[in-house]
Parts: sequence; C-alpha cells; structure tokens
Amino acid sequence: MNLKLTFLGTGTSQGVPVIACNCEICTSPDPKDNRLRTSALIETDDLTLIIDAGPDFRYQVLRSNVQKLDAILFTHQHRDHIAGLDDVRSFNFKQNKAIPIYGNDLVIDQIKREFHYVFESNYPGIPQLEINQIDKSPFSIRNLPIDPIEVLHHKLPVLGFRIGSLTYITDANTIATAEMKKIYGTKTLVINALQKDDHISHFTLDEALEVIADIKPEKAYLTHMSHNMGLHQEISKELPENVFLAYDGLSITV
Repeated sequence: MNLKLTFLGTGTSQGVPVIACNCEICTSPDPKDNRLRTSALIETDDLTLIIDAGPDFRYQVLRSNVQKLDAILFTHQHRDHIAGLDDVRSFNFKQNKAIPIYGNDLVIDQIKREFHYVFESNYPGIPQLEINQIDKSPFSIRNLPIDPIEVLHHKLPVLGFRIGSLTYITDANTIATAEMKKIYGTKTLVINALQKDDHISHFTLDEALEVIADIKPEKAYLTHMSHNMGLHQEISKELPENVFLAYDGLSITV
C-alpha cells in the first residue's frame, strides 16, 4: 500500500506564533517555526483522509491543494481539533455527498452540541455529515484497515491511529501497556512532544523520545509543538538520527 502523510499543522491549540508573543520562536523568520493547529492529511492510491479539523482547517486544505475528501478521523473533541468542521461544506458541494466522520462517543457528542444546526435543520447550505462512532476496535474505510490506539491526554481518552506501518498519536501523556502493544512493529511513528518542560497532559520532548526508543520505529516525527519547544533548527540538532521535528507542509511516504 502506498501511503503519503502531509503535516497540515504541527502546533498546539494556540498555534505558533502565539498572539501577542514576541519570543524568538514566535518572531523567527524560519517558516518551519510557524505552526498551525495539529492536523494531518493521509493519502493512499484511492483514499484521501484528514486527521482532525481544527480552526485552521480551511486554510490548511487550501494551502495543500486538497481536491477531495473521503473521511475525517477525529482524535478527540477539543476545539483545536474539531472547530473547522463547518468548512467540509465545500467538499459536500463538489462531491455531492455527505462526508463520513469518525470519532469516539465523546467526540460525536461534542460535535452534535457545537454543530447542533447540522442535525436540527434541513437548510441546504449546512454541512452534510455521515456519523461513524468508533471505539478501540479496528475498523476499515473502504479497504483501508485502521486500528485505533487509546491514549490519555491527562484523564481524557484520545484516539491515535495505526494505518499499516504508520502510527499517528497526538495529545498524549500516557499510553497503557495494552495499547503500546498495538504500536510495536510501526515503521513510521508520529507522536506529540509539546515542550521540554513537564506538562500535565502532553509528552515532553524527553518523554516522547522514551516512547520512540521503546517502539524502535525506522523513523519518528514529533508534532503538536508549542513555542516553548524552541527553534526548529536548534532542537533538530539535539535529536537522534532517526527522529525529526515535523513542520507544516512536510510530506512523507510510508
């Protein structure tokens, strides 16, 4: 299976630069230090999926010239991961069908609250969604097998996804032993690393590197980084040779 992943966004809920912040990261001229809210585009020979549709969703799909959308996978219900969902309307109009969305019960409940008009009106201009509630059980989109991996974001269950030899995990600070077993054998691991200092609900850089050392992927990419992580060029020099800081627009083939 040919699989391409494009990082649509690699930042935190505030993005980078942070509003009104004048630190060296937020004022950096390096475009790799500019990070929209975390999201990823997954493309196979016949499927186009997006993981999370946050507030930057519209700009992200325009910037990456996404021409079709077959489904959206949601990791969890925080607004930096769901707030852009209304903009699927353009794909509804172009493809003349509802967009399937996949999420656990917490995600689906939050979407029904925040986008209540989608489910309460027949107005022709509202988003058309096909709801698919998932849990930790494997499922498929067409012929693409997807294995959800439940991690904890402090106390909140969040879903990562293993697709073939790729595993994508964001907003985690704990992974139970049973869920870690689903990740072993991964060749390409994407995992969140917020910053160097301790945080209540996100892996630090060192904690993410410990998970990577345990999984032993061929390559690993760090995402969901705040301005507190440091400059892209400087932090990159500190990483093991198979670990990379992801950046917006980076595409990799798995």
